[in-house]
Amino acid sequence: MSTVFSIKKGLDIKLLGDAERTVVDLESRLFAIKPTDFTGCFPKMLVKEGDEVKAGSPLFVDKHREEIVFTSPVSGKVINIRRGAKRKLLEVIIESDGKNESLDFGSSEPAQTERKAITEKLLKSGLWPAIRQRPYSIIANPKDEPKAIFVPAFDTAPLAPDFDLMVHGHGEEFQAGLDVLAKLTSGKVYLNIHVDKTMSKVFLNAKNVEINSFRGPHPSGNVSVHISRLSPINKGETVWYVYPQDILTIGRLFMTGKYDSTRLVALTGSEAKHRKYFKTHTGASIAHMTKDNVEKGELRYISGNVLTGEKIDKSGFVGFYHSQITVIPEGNYYEFFGWALPGFGKFSISHTFPAFLSTGKKYRLDTNMHGGERAYVMTGKFEKVFPFDIYPLQLIKAILVEDIDLMENLGIYEIDAEDFALCEVIDTSKTEIQDIVRNGLELMRKEMS
Repeated sequence: MSTVFSIKKGLDIKLLGDAERTVVDLESRLFAIKPTDFTGCFPKMLVKEGDEVKAGSPLFVDKHREEIVFTSPVSGKVINIRRGAKRKLLEVIIESDGKNESLDFGSSEPAQTERKAITEKLLKSGLWPAIRQRPYSIIANPKDEPKAIFVPAFDTAPLAPDFDLMVHGHGEEFQAGLDVLAKLTSGKVYLNIHVDKTMSKVFLNAKNVEINSFRGPHPSGNVSVHISRLSPINKGETVWYVYPQDILTIGRLFMTGKYDSTRLVALTGSEAKHRKYFKTHTGASIAHMTKDNVEKGELRYISGNVLTGEKIDKSGFVGFYHSQITVIPEGNYYEFFGWALPGFGKFSISHTFPAFLSTGKKYRLDTNMHGGERAYVMTGKFEKVFPFDIYPLQLIKAILVEDIDLMENLGIYEIDAEDFALCEVIDTSKTEIQDIVRNGLELMRKEMS
């Protein structure tokens, strides 16, 4: 019987626009790998426009860790290497030839393969970037050995995709992927499920892992919450984490020797008409997903969820670590005396608006901030949605003044920017808290390296 952890602090933001449990093929011909998805990565290109590639063909490497290779998710041709200001590499775009041909990396049985050989295969195939580490939420260092590896099998973010559906019918590949992870650490592999919502036998019958159950509001599905309860990080320690669809890809690599980046992406949000799951490959263009399938008006397209996702355009690409596209209204408008209106239909966690009386209501929210940035106000609200033994506001202030010792003492190694998303939502000061925390983590990483 697994241990059950009840998370009391947090907040579930109920939005309109859940995806129905229907899977259809996405007819996308364009795919992209975006170096901006990989924190701390400085790309060094290995291909040029016009080059033919197969799934698993190297596209670029990390300039400072050249053993970490980023590969093409499909076979076809490199048609665009898009750069931004100061020639920053933004996207490597591949046009698929529809053949899904892959380089052959050789099949092997994880239980009978040495850790070094497993690591080399993951690096060479381009699957190593799927493995990230805490602290810092960067690609794991293949030279390290983590004290534990975490697999979050549920997500509590708004309109989050159903991980049960994503692994349905793929028990063999998932178990092979778990067996690979087990060889990468002498510690435990933790598979963390939701006590009420996780029903898939793929998760419940998993072997070679320790299964633990969680319940409670968001962010109970965040990997930081799981780490804090099961294997807290001290200075000098690392833990790794991998999400289920990436584990399927790892399992297929060892079973077949091929890099098969097939995955499901959920189209969600109040402005999407037909919300469902699309079967595609890593880095797919959303153009066919959203064409004639969104409401009229000015819209925000998000790769990921509304709390932590990345803004993209309507022909943009799904992020490497994302399994969800969210479409919501833009909020480019002003409300005259908005603060003085009764606010029926407005979302609020306080009793300022009548929303607290409608506990089951789902909201059609837009991107309007309902106010401008202002000085910090000590409200005591952050602690109600922040389920860590950390003083969130004090940590944010320590990051702003770049006090390294104080940041360490206040627990910066235990958290990631996503853990402050709810603080950002309820912040009366309208501060970009996640950016502040990300900058603090980057400062610590550079100081410690």
